[in-house]
Amino acid sequence: MQAVILAGGEGLRLRPLTTNLPKPMIPMVNRPFLVHMISYLKANGVTEAILALGYLPEKIQEYFGDGSDFGIKLIYSVEERPLGTAGAVKNLASLIRGTFLVFNGDVVTDMDMREQVRLHMDNQSKATLFLVPVEDPTRFGVVETNPYGRVTAFTEKPAYVDVRANTINGGCYVLEPAVLELVPEDEFHMFETGLFPTLLERGDPMMSYTPKAYWIDVGTPESYLQVQRDLLQGVTGAADGSEVTLGDGVKVDPTVKITGPVVLDAGCVVGPQARIVGPVVVGKRCTIGAYAEVRDAVLWDDVTVGGAARLETCVVGRGASLGQDVRVGGSIIGDEAQIGQGNALGPRRIVDAGQVLGPREVIEL
Repeated sequence: MQAVILAGGEGLRLRPLTTNLPKPMIPMVNRPFLVHMISYLKANGVTEAILALGYLPEKIQEYFGDGSDFGIKLIYSVEERPLGTAGAVKNLASLIRGTFLVFNGDVVTDMDMREQVRLHMDNQSKATLFLVPVEDPTRFGVVETNPYGRVTAFTEKPAYVDVRANTINGGCYVLEPAVLELVPEDEFHMFETGLFPTLLERGDPMMSYTPKAYWIDVGTPESYLQVQRDLLQGVTGAADGSEVTLGDGVKVDPTVKITGPVVLDAGCVVGPQARIVGPVVVGKRCTIGAYAEVRDAVLWDDVTVGGAARLETCVVGRGASLGQDVRVGGSIIGDEAQIGQGNALGPRRIVDAGQVLGPREVIEL
């Protein structure tokens, strides 16, 4: 079966992490997010994926090539300008050969896609939407269904008094090629506010699939951190929650204390008396200085953490440098940023890629 992966967005909610990388390439447990998605698609019987690209497409194309190294055929469709979710698929309609799947390029799930396809076929549906129950549906577009699972209404961010369902669009669809005839050519058009409401108005059969499954939208720094925790702690079945994994050539001083789950990738060096408390992911060639402490954090490749620094609930971009006695709690630090000695960065502090903070320039904690 074919799948379309919508991977053209700029990832603005993830800035500065997406300043130099398209969202599908940001690392999840030290592998590009898209590698995880492709593995999931393969496990569910997908043999060909069409990537709808827009922002920094060459970085994805150079890494994945034709997909042969990843056991799947990859085809690329690059938008000259944003066309929206449905518009992006319309743009590549000539590549579609039959019933196909569509995935938002920022969704992580373990739902049974084969069962979604079976439900779609059994009901001769034009579109079958993967729905996710949430505690607060007022933050999302709500999808209502009848007792048989047929979609009956869409409501965008309803007020509490108007909530009639708690299921939202999970960003994974099974579609028939014929529905693309309802999408205008070369225009911005969305599934959520355009095509799906149109199918509803026409009375075309549109089904829902609402399994008990893991699901997260990796669209914000908070959810990006959360999915790393989930992967390491075994929420998605990927780990047992206590493992300490060391890559090739890692050097850890005998006095270091590590509490899993922790991943230290190849070439990392951890100095005397340092402490690492998981869930923590550390990329290649990182250095963690003496007496430093890292908790609940993700460090990309080539990060330097100075002696006695304290990092917690943060993401540090590729090649960033943090000086001695730096404190980081809840911050997001971009690629190649330099944080001078003694700075203290509090929650929601954003340090842009390449930004330089002199010694003790920011004291927030």
